[in-house]
Amino acid sequence: MHFRDTLTAYAKGDSLHLFWRLFRLQQSAHNKFIRKLLLFLCFRCAHRHGGYIGADAVIKSRPSLPHGLHGVFISRYAKIGANCRIYQNVTVGEVHKKAPVIGDNVLIGAGAVLIGDIQIGNRVKIGAGAVVRVSVPDDCTVTAQPIQITECDKNE
Repeated sequence: MHFRDTLTAYAKGDSLHLFWRLFRLQQSAHNKFIRKLLLFLCFRCAHRHGGYIGADAVIKSRPSLPHGLHGVFISRYAKIGANCRIYQNVTVGEVHKKAPVIGDNVLIGAGAVLIGDIQIGNRVKIGAGAVVRVSVPDDCTVTAQPIQITECDKNE
């Protein structure tokens, strides 16, 4: 990739290489001042991309973010497994300092909300707009609430 393409990708918010590098560095830093400095830079970079990942979040491997970090909120208490795919506007939130533990190879659709002290199994697919407040076993699919169609006035 040429320098111009790299710069354009970063300006659009598509390139998260710097963010993930800062995130890993701040997690492994032993010096308190260095950790806080890297944390500040990490937060600035995440803000630039329109999302938030808590400083103490445990992420096994870099998740696939097809739409970048746009609207993604991950609590600092969350634990995310390897090879996860997270779409835009996803919230992995906490209740009373307890957040979801997400397994490996999980797909989380756009606008999904996972909240509370729950376990999401391996190879789970969570549909767009789903609100998950209970634990989900391995190899399951979770969808949003069923739609409701009300009577339509046929004279219109």
